[in-house]
Amino acid sequence: MYLSREQVRALDRRAIEEFGVPGIVLMENAGRGAAEVLISLGCKGPVLICCGKGNNGGDGFVIARHLDNRQIPVRVLLFADPGRLEGDAAINYQIIARSGLEISVYDGEFVNDARVRSELAKAEWIVDALFGTGLTGPVRKPFDQIIQCANESGRRILAVDIPSGMDCDTGQPLGPTVRAEHTVTFVAEKKGFANPLARNWTGQVHVVNIGAPRRLLE
Repeated sequence: MYLSREQVRALDRRAIEEFGVPGIVLMENAGRGAAEVLISLGCKGPVLICCGKGNNGGDGFVIARHLDNRQIPVRVLLFADPGRLEGDAAINYQIIARSGLEISVYDGEFVNDARVRSELAKAEWIVDALFGTGLTGPVRKPFDQIIQCANESGRRILAVDIPSGMDCDTGQPLGPTVRAEHTVTFVAEKKGFANPLARNWTGQVHVVNIGAPRRLLE
């Protein structure tokens, strides 16, 4: 099974509105599942999680909490104003902030600098939680620089749901795109993953069940 961008949106909406599954439960299951895949790959840390302001970043916050619960060293780089986070992502950010996890905030800063590169260089794994399946155009500054820094870091990279910069439906890069060693995708592979060239960016794909009702998928 492959899901298009519109099918992903419809599935999330229907799971919440028609089946009554809270969005924060879906996010929790997604983040926990991604953390478990990372651990299964032998991750010992440190792990650096690069988060955007949307639900993909929210998944990253959940991943950070579960890694911390397993005593795996983890640090979050948030490329957004924490005060502008919304919904489930905002809730999960507050949890990790109150839990004392290490968080560096870059809001509107030029990020292609020694500080970011130094943080990336210290990681065993980089987790890409910048953009999800909703991206329809090339990433803008400073995210193009973040992606470049990650790709040039020489660290192992795991992408959350889809590598940031990739088109969900075509599997083609929309511009600068994360080159992941592994991608943890939710519910089913995305339509663009059927493109053989997509593996250049996704690496090995792992599908995680986030608790969406089977009846809905059918």
